[in-house]
Parts: sequence; structure tokens; C-alpha cells
Amino acid sequence: MDGASDDPRQIRTLAVTAEDVVAALEARAQRDQSVVLRATPPFSGRMRARLHVGAGEYDESPAPLHVDPEALLDDAAPTYPRPGDTEDELRDDPDVEYTVERHHDRHEEAVAAWRETVLDHVRDTASVETPQGPHEVGVSLLG
Repeated sequence: MDGASDDPRQIRTLAVTAEDVVAALEARAQRDQSVVLRATPPFSGRMRARLHVGAGEYDESPAPLHVDPEALLDDAAPTYPRPGDTEDELRDDPDVEYTVERHHDRHEEAVAAWRETVLDHVRDTASVETPQGPHEVGVSLLG
């Protein structure tokens, strides 16, 4: 592989699917899981990062690069809707009677809207943590 290296600072562009970004963000918000976007060595200028659950320690060197999916979002990105938030909104609506079914439907709608809009907030460039410190990469959103 031409230009391959053990150093993740060789990465200029990180390519990741929209589906993986949304799934990683959602898993972290819903289950507080250790979910990252992982690029595996050898590292080169353009790397693909894929969804990975369980960001643990590695015996091999170099270790894969783990990217926090939130690092790819700008500061205006919407937060993942919590059931309590959608319940409060529904209960505060004077024109709608609260029911568990309405709450469920309202929450599903809020999550669907979040999924559609969060990808509008993926940065063109992002700072990712490497063993040598922060490193700026371009972000290529696939799909």
C-alpha cells in the first residue's frame, strides 16, 4: 500500500457512511455504550472509518484509531431527543391530551427528525485524537 504508515497523522481525509455516524451517535445516546468510528492501520491519506462497539485496549501496534462520532459534528448539532423531553412537550401542549400511545408516536417522530437533521451538522474538517495528540482531518460523508 503506497504511503501506508503506522502513524494516524498520515490521515488527511476520513470517509464514513452517514448510517454509521447516525448509528454511533444514537447508540451512545440511548445506551451510553462505548461506540466509536474506527480506522484500522496501516494509515494512509484517505481512510475509511467504520462503526465499532467496545472501544477497548489493543495488544497490537499500531492500534486502530478510534474517533468519537461527536467530534464530527458542529456546535449547532441537535441533541438526541430523550423520551422525557418529548413527554414534557406533549404534556405542555394544551391542544393535545397526553396518552402513552401519543407519547410513543411523538417520540418516534422526534427521533426520525433528529436522524434527518443531524447529518446536516457534520463538519467538513474535524479534530481527532491520536496517541500523538489532536490531528485535523477532512471528513467525507458517504451515502
